[in-house]
Order: sequence, then C-alpha cells, then structure tokens
Amino acid sequence: MKSKILLIYTGGTIGMKQDPDSMALIPFNFTQILDEVPELKKIVHKIDIFSFDPPIDSSEVEVHIWVDIANLIKERYDRYDGFVVLHGTDTMSYSASALSFMFENLSKPVVFTGSQLPIGMLRTDGKENLISSIEIAAAKDSQGRAIVPEVCVYFESQLYRGNRTTKYNAENFRAFRSANYPCLAEAGIHIKYNTPFINYPELNQGEELRVNSVMDTNVAIFKIHPGISEAVTESFLKTKNLRAVILETYGSGNAPTKSWFINLLRDAIERGIIILNVSQCLAGSVDMEAYSTGILLKKIGVISGFDSTTEAAVSKLFFLLGQYNDVQLIKEYLQKNLRGEISIN
Repeated sequence: MKSKILLIYTGGTIGMKQDPDSMALIPFNFTQILDEVPELKKIVHKIDIFSFDPPIDSSEVEVHIWVDIANLIKERYDRYDGFVVLHGTDTMSYSASALSFMFENLSKPVVFTGSQLPIGMLRTDGKENLISSIEIAAAKDSQGRAIVPEVCVYFESQLYRGNRTTKYNAENFRAFRSANYPCLAEAGIHIKYNTPFINYPELNQGEELRVNSVMDTNVAIFKIHPGISEAVTESFLKTKNLRAVILETYGSGNAPTKSWFINLLRDAIERGIIILNVSQCLAGSVDMEAYSTGILLKKIGVISGFDSTTEAAVSKLFFLLGQYNDVQLIKEYLQKNLRGEISIN
C-alpha cells in the first residue's frame, strides 16, 4: 500500500557533506537528496521534501523551532500519511519529547532521525536511518491505519518512543537509548513492530490534530552533587521568574538532608515553585518512599518524576506551565502519564 510521506529537514549532521577541496563539512541543498541517496528512488512511497532555510544547528534549537515544526505538520497533516523529521542529534530527544506533548489527537507517525556521520560520507549511518524511518512512517496495518502513530526517534535499527529517549553516546552509531521503555520496533531483515508497547488512539475518534504551542520556559535543572553549597542552592532557587525546578537526585530520588538544603527547598515550594524529582541514573525510577531522604523530600512537597527522562521532564513542564496557572493542577498532571512518558497509569 503506497503512502505519502513529508520529509522535513531542520538541520544537523545528516545534511552535511565534505567539500572535495577543503575536506570541511558543509551543508548541501537538501532538496537534492536524491543525488546523495539514490536508493530513495527505489522506495515505492511518494516523498515530498521541506527544508528549513537556513538549516538549524540542533544546539540552537528553541521553543519557536518546535512550534514551527509542529505547525508545519499540522498544516500538511491531511495531505500525508506520515512525517520524517531530520534533526541534529544533540537536542533530538528534547524536540521529540516536546512535540509529543504539543500534539493532541495524533494518529500518524512523526519519526525523528539523523546521523552521526554526514550522509555524503562513505561510512555514513544516515542512509539506513533515513530509509528505515521513511518505511516506518509509511507503514500501515491491514485496515490502512498507521502502525506507529506516535512521535518517535529512529536510530541504528531501533525505533523508540520519542519522550523516552536520551542521547548517551557522542561517537557510537547507536547514539540513543530508551532505558526505561522497550523499543517500538527493530529493523533487521524485516522491521518487527512491538505493538503491545505502541500507543494507539481510540478507534474512530475522528478528532482534528491540535497543536498546543504556548509553552513557558521558566524551568531550570538543578543537579545534586557532593559538596553542593548553600549559597549556590539559595541563589539558584531565587532566580527571577523561576516557576519550576527539575531536581536531578541520586539513585531512586535521594538528596542531602541537611537542614539548610531542606529549608531552601521548602521555602521555594511555599513560594509556588514546583520541584520535580528526577533521577540522575539513566535507568530506573524515583521512589520517594524507599529511603528516609526521599520520604523527607515528599513530605515537604517535592513531586516524583517517576522514571521520566530529564528531556521529557523539561518539555512536560514547559507544556503544562504554558497551559495552566494553577500550581496544584500542574502538580496533579505531573503525576499522570500524558503521552507515555512515565510508567504509571
């Protein structure tokens, strides 16, 4: 069954090639992708290309870029069966997480991918990532419905839920990991879909895709470490306009219990600042009832982030703060699994 796919190039390593004279990496005109990847001509699906001009280095990505990508998909949603977003790897997990919250009623695949080596280089991983992402975005079941109607990240034969990913390797082709949730698909000789772990919209919901584009970025990440000082903590928590803090704690959600530290957190919470507890560990979950330190944090009003990645926690807070002013309501939504980002009902 032939599908129609929109390929969106935002920037990143995948759109680079080596200048034959200087050997420096330079961006190429991505509308000429067929010259770089002639294998695309063998794909039976119809592929259209939209390229951001100028391309965006992923380290420069901000909320307005997410809004631009989301609005582009919404504008062309009825014309395509799936979307592939080519993006730099450094902030790909943030972008995929953000779009997962921004979209309401998504029923088509939005697959983020990129590469560690430019697509014009001989050993590039970009070609396989691109071709497999297109195949996944185009895949339908026997009734013509998308097999993976989610915001995803595809990299090095693995398809992950976007808001479960973290970039963990800057040099290996397998750059991403989803430590707390199974792969949605794995590409070998065949692409095998792990359908029990894929989120499917309600059948016949028929609701129009909506984009929640209002986001509040007054969020900061505070990483606990040995030797953390009272002066630094106090200064951080008194940052002007701060609305929420992602507290990256040890292990299953543990932090120092020194009176000055607890008092500063309590004072911030009483001023209306939301503090979300996320583990520094790549795998595992925050359990604020397992140890006395976690119990104390819970007692003063720190919210558990469960097994959320930091990337998902950031974008979830941006989203919720942009939609609501009621601190208590936001805290309630933080305890809920909105887009498959945490392992809790």
